[in-house]
Amino acid sequence: MPEVIFNGPAGRLEGRYQPSKEKSAPIALILHPHPQFGGTMNNQIVYQLFYMFQKRGFTTLRFNFRGIGRSQGEFDHGAGELSDAASALDWVQSLHPDSKTCWVAGYSFGSWIGMQLLMRRPEIEGFMSIAPQPNTYDFSFLAPCPSSGLIINGEADKVAPEKDVNGLVEKLKTQKGILITHRTVANANHFFNGQVETLMGECEDYLDRRLNGELVPEPAAKRIR
Repeated sequence: MPEVIFNGPAGRLEGRYQPSKEKSAPIALILHPHPQFGGTMNNQIVYQLFYMFQKRGFTTLRFNFRGIGRSQGEFDHGAGELSDAASALDWVQSLHPDSKTCWVAGYSFGSWIGMQLLMRRPEIEGFMSIAPQPNTYDFSFLAPCPSSGLIINGEADKVAPEKDVNGLVEKLKTQKGILITHRTVANANHFFNGQVETLMGECEDYLDRRLNGELVPEPAAKRIR
């Protein structure tokens, strides 16, 4: 998979990029965990997500947020990292003008950035939010959440307790026109130690079902006159 360097708002950003053979293939952008706690684009879960989308014919990009690896700049508490993600998507779209849709998948801190990007980019038709932390980060911007997606967390996650994730899911599930799928990996912690295969199985199952036209939100009920 080609190593790439592209321009971001705080300097160059380093990524790994795999174009699809199909010119109009959808794009997948994968976002890594917290830069100050060892998160990089080479995180095992980020790599597996990249490979999952690539195997299904997506044009796929993962990259290091500012200040990580060969990416320039310094950690910016989320605001700059969101700009990095937007620049990354712009860069892929500039190479693939025939791609009309994209997906974003983020893990931990990356899921918070991904959900914010979702609000700004109407072409994002699906998301995967892995181990989001609504106890740490404010997700109130999801009003309303514009796309259907998967939220998945570990049952034994002490970094993002299950009750907090459940609260976020319940809030999003009340919104019309989208379908939020929620999965919990039994006995898994925030890092899915020993459970990455189970996690990826859930992600693959969800993506395959969406690509097959399943998991479509119910149309709004028609009012009886």
